[in-house]
Amino acid sequence: MRPERLYQRLLAGDLANVDFGDFERLLVALGFELRRVRGSHRIYAHSRVPGQIGVQPRRGEAKPYQIRQLLFWVRRYNLRPGSER
Repeated sequence: MRPERLYQRLLAGDLANVDFGDFERLLVALGFELRRVRGSHRIYAHSRVPGQIGVQPRRGEAKPYQIRQLLFWVRRYNLRPGSER
């Protein structure tokens, strides 16, 4: 799924069954950079967002609490796909 389409879907409140690969592509499209990988855990950071977000798949899908954390930052810091390019 394209990052822009997933972005709209998540903003509409549909957080179920989000493919982990699509979620990672959305993170990158929003301007997050992969900082570290340890096992299945990936740590992403953004220049405008304090702190980091740690993500790991559960059965190939993104965990809902991680999606909610990302949406909090999207709303708080007005992040949009492609805005950091």
